[in-house]
Amino acid sequence: MNECATATRPAPIGVMWKTVSEDCNLACDYCYYSRVGGKIGPKINRIDSEILEKFIREYMELSNGQASFAWQGGEPLLAGLDFFKEVVSLQAKYAPSNTNISNAIQTNGMLLNREWAHFFKTYNFLVGVSIDGPKEIQDSRRVTRSGNGSYDRVMKGIQTLRDTNVDFNILTVIHEGNVQRAAELMEFYHKEGFRYVQFIPCMDFRAQEVHKSPRYLITPEEYGQFLCDAFDVWYNDGNPTMSIRFFDNVLSVYLQQEAEICTHRSICPTTIVLEQNGDAYPCDFYIHDTYKIGNVGTSSLQDILGDLVYKNFLGKKPKLPQKCMSCEYLNLCHGGCPRNRTWSENDDFVDVDYFCKSYIQIYDYAHERMNTLAKKIRRQQFVSAGHQLPGRNEPCICGSGKKYKKCCGA
Repeated sequence: MNECATATRPAPIGVMWKTVSEDCNLACDYCYYSRVGGKIGPKINRIDSEILEKFIREYMELSNGQASFAWQGGEPLLAGLDFFKEVVSLQAKYAPSNTNISNAIQTNGMLLNREWAHFFKTYNFLVGVSIDGPKEIQDSRRVTRSGNGSYDRVMKGIQTLRDTNVDFNILTVIHEGNVQRAAELMEFYHKEGFRYVQFIPCMDFRAQEVHKSPRYLITPEEYGQFLCDAFDVWYNDGNPTMSIRFFDNVLSVYLQQEAEICTHRSICPTTIVLEQNGDAYPCDFYIHDTYKIGNVGTSSLQDILGDLVYKNFLGKKPKLPQKCMSCEYLNLCHGGCPRNRTWSENDDFVDVDYFCKSYIQIYDYAHERMNTLAKKIRRQQFVSAGHQLPGRNEPCICGSGKKYKKCCGA
């Protein structure tokens, strides 16, 4: 495909289904979404087949060769294996030729078994498993309704994924019990061979409480120090062996690429978050009637994407406080997440992201080493492409306009 065709292709539309709404088999006290406390009703609230088929048909018509599905909950595996077999069947039925279909699922790991693992391997699902650290940390917060810990069952499920060669990554909620233990967490990941890890700060509000101020169970200072401590281990003398999503995204910017995390992009991505009943929202931090943009069971996808509420929401991210506009690190965080800012009733006044101090702290702390690592990677990429490194006074390979010796050749 030529560059012009790539440039004019519309941005892909991401889809996140709250597969069984709030139904979950764990009663984590810090959950930002589910309010059922591990209590599962006699009937799981899974997506209706008619709504599912209608949406997949319309979505594939707009996919432009890239269809991306994320399945979350509650606990999405409660929907059952037959439901996900229906999903992949409908995806195959309606996908235009040469469409790249990706499926990612976020699970607490309690229901993982060989049958699930074989399905995920067959259909190339990326599996995210939530685990907050070693047994003591995990079992203090991620518990069943009866208060039993989940660590042993989750680790058994992870081993099943390994035995079946399923791609998986780890999501860790950072809360009061582990924010002071970054080195211990990094050692745990290393010991268990977890090479792909994402951190999520623990919220003190729910997705449905959109009018509450952004509050978290950890302070900006605590999170900033946690990131600095974790960075020291991740950097590994300039030879990272683990993918930490936050640091990978910062490094991408140093490599003159765009960050992948929505929090650190210049605008919110085109994403639709769908409740089990088909209600649509622009973000899973804004699941409230104020931000409802339609229902995929009764509205067309085109109408939902063109909804005025959606357009207004997408305008929130670029509306930056003055402090952000003069910040030297604006290109790294772009003001952070709109949900983490303080807004006036009419959205005119906005204060900085709750974690602004955290980001500035880690950016300051990591800058020199990130710059060194980026230069090293650019040199490796240049040589791997079969090029000869320029002389010290020739233009640098990174396109900065500087001389090579004073830039990437330093």
